[in-house]
Amino acid sequence: MSKPIGTVLVVDDEREITELIGLFLTKEGFAVHAAEGGEEALRIAEALSPDLVILDVSLGDMDGIEVCRRLREGGCADVPILFLSCKSEDADIVLGLTEGGDDYITKPFSPRQLVARVQAHIRRRRQRERPQAEEQHGLMAFGSLEIDPDRFEVRRDGETLPLSAKEFELLCVLARQPNRIFAMNELYRLVWHTDSMGDTRTLMVHISNLRKKIEPDPSNPVYIHTVRGFGYRFLTDCQSLQDAR
Repeated sequence: MSKPIGTVLVVDDEREITELIGLFLTKEGFAVHAAEGGEEALRIAEALSPDLVILDVSLGDMDGIEVCRRLREGGCADVPILFLSCKSEDADIVLGLTEGGDDYITKPFSPRQLVARVQAHIRRRRQRERPQAEEQHGLMAFGSLEIDPDRFEVRRDGETLPLSAKEFELLCVLARQPNRIFAMNELYRLVWHTDSMGDTRTLMVHISNLRKKIEPDPSNPVYIHTVRGFGYRFLTDCQSLQDAR
């Protein structure tokens, strides 16, 4: 038997869902472990150190958002978390992404879309774990804001900001091409490495969270500007320190 290409933890209190997802992912070469509740999921995650977690928003013993928080506080700080939700749970999804989720998919879902999302998130995480293979961009400074790709840090006025992996990646994509306007679907593909399927709410929530962390006044952003009806751009007249040398 060939070695699994990755380990996925699926957390859902509907056994039919966990079995269905397990069938799809096992067929693609993943090792899949299932949990029907939050406490069980936390125990399995601690023992397994999975490559990705698929997490239902609504669980019996603990809501998925609390599970996400505890995973982030534990040994899964940088493990991609993909939320599962019903369309009626939009508010919970926004909160889940704010609390550390990387992406979400709604029920009923397309097997092909689910597999593509899982593959993209795991592939990108492994690329981040091999910094020697990544192109080096050097420190970028924009006024009081500093972005350091080599150290995976963002600082404002010298204080390190607590960005998630996806928030950091999104900021780097925007800041490396100041003043360029990115269409929403293009930006989604560059950061999530898969197609948005026309649903850009994940991107919008991450932009909102990023503004809250890097902007002096998130309601009047200095750096990340919305181009109405099109997308976003990182607006600044500053240049990177690397360019100034």
